[in-house]
Amino acid sequence: MPTLFQVNSVINSGSTGRIAEGIGQAAIKRGWESYIAYARNEHTSESEAIRIGNEWDIRWHGIQTRLLDRHGLASTNATRKLIQRIEKIGPDIVQLHNLHGYYLNIQILFDYLGDSDIPVVWTLHDCWPITGHCAHFSFAGCEKWKTQCEHCPQKRKYPSSFGLDRSYKNYILKKKIFTSIPYMVLVPVSNWLDGIIEDSFLNKYPRKIIHNGIDTNTFKPTQNEELRRDLRLQDKHILLGVANVWDSRKGLEDFIELAKLLNDDEVIILVGLDKRQIEKVSGKRILGLGKTENTKQLADLYTLADAFINPTWEDNFPTTNIEALACGTPVITYRTGGSPEALTPETGFVVEQGDIAGLRGAIDTIRSKGKSSYSSACRERAVKMFNKDSQYEQYIQLYEELLATK
Repeated sequence: MPTLFQVNSVINSGSTGRIAEGIGQAAIKRGWESYIAYARNEHTSESEAIRIGNEWDIRWHGIQTRLLDRHGLASTNATRKLIQRIEKIGPDIVQLHNLHGYYLNIQILFDYLGDSDIPVVWTLHDCWPITGHCAHFSFAGCEKWKTQCEHCPQKRKYPSSFGLDRSYKNYILKKKIFTSIPYMVLVPVSNWLDGIIEDSFLNKYPRKIIHNGIDTNTFKPTQNEELRRDLRLQDKHILLGVANVWDSRKGLEDFIELAKLLNDDEVIILVGLDKRQIEKVSGKRILGLGKTENTKQLADLYTLADAFINPTWEDNFPTTNIEALACGTPVITYRTGGSPEALTPETGFVVEQGDIAGLRGAIDTIRSKGKSSYSSACRERAVKMFNKDSQYEQYIQLYEELLATK
């Protein structure tokens, strides 16, 4: 039977981890063997899980990143051991996801993949592969990635360096090693990201756009009125925001400004805040909640909300939008990256970045029509366009096409 070997920073956790898990499940259903190699955030998986390195490897990689801006160039032994596992397993396809995250040596990995005869599929979840440092550049308005990174304006942003700026050398090195694979297909997760790749040094490779998928059997309208009582939000019009990490890029300050425009019977729930952020928003008509991996709890919150707000300033194709749609909740988002691609006029609104009054206006429109007038269209679009079974089946079809032409 054919064998799939995936590589990602996390397993069955967060958006990329759940995507890798979903692809593995789809492969297993089609009779494949499936392996997922990961570095952290261990969760149960239907695929055979392989840990890459250990906590010390991650910390040492972090030190080299912070001092020398050598992200993706540490973890030498961990990567060599990973390659030994790949060679022993002998996969038919290697599927890459996020290679950043303090756990891999990209040069060693790509030297091996370039010399092997294994077809490579690389799902691009962000822009890190085409820059000399950052994972996102829209918020900073930087376009150096098109020609040559140097003097990085986001050196202290993830993956942060407080010492050297190696963006010039990193860019040259990434361009060299990431274009050395003879047999690779790129999978951008949005039309927007596909356009970005077209303007980058990776444009020589064939591409297939596959939007992210979600489990629409988990993310579906629920009945949990106890949650409303537990949160003491009886008779409140609820606006929801969800993020894995909250910062200005994700729109935290925009939510604080939006809260000033709320009516007495309206409240914002923000999921994924840290303790400091919860204290910061306390008393501002915002209920701050911590991070959760409980998808049932998330589905309850999405269903409870009258509208999902995503004022992101930098994004590729946020799964939170489609999770909300699947729960029958209309979405309001900024015209940012691939974020609007999940929506239609029947399922939500797109406003310009920083337009707080526009957010308020969209909320008023949804409120005047009633959430129920949007719910059926939201659910239908999520099931039809972003159900994980249909989305991840596209990966299996791509793998089979590659093997057929090999």
